[in-house]
Amino acid sequence: MFKHILVPTDGSALSTDTIKRAIAFAKESNAKITFFYAKPDYPVAFYGEGALIDPSTPEKFAQMADKQAQEILDAATHEANSAGVSSASSSAVSDIPYQAIIEAADKAGCDLIFMASHGRRGISGLLLGSETQKVLTHSRTPVLVYR
Repeated sequence: MFKHILVPTDGSALSTDTIKRAIAFAKESNAKITFFYAKPDYPVAFYGEGALIDPSTPEKFAQMADKQAQEILDAATHEANSAGVSSASSSAVSDIPYQAIIEAADKAGCDLIFMASHGRRGISGLLLGSETQKVLTHSRTPVLVYR
């Protein structure tokens, strides 16, 4: 049914759990996986009339974000390889992760996005929102939510 699955990850315990379930799902479906990590953009904080300057340079921040992304994606790829599931990985800089996830799925030609949900309900779910909810409401690619 599904042949190419995008699995966004942020390196959290919930994401790690989701990766394992996505790999099992891909193996059952004989699908390949593309793991995706949305790297944060260089933060510039403003306070009053002036800017608070981050002590790290944009270049240093980008290097740290690249390193973190690579470690997270390498771990996911290793899990997939160990299970015999074909995989690839990609990352992109974005302050709007849900858009980056949708774009990554489109770019890779994925026919399913497999995501975790924190399971917030009620008013906290409405107020806090989630990247998963935003992907669900904006993506044309089907989304499978794992809890």
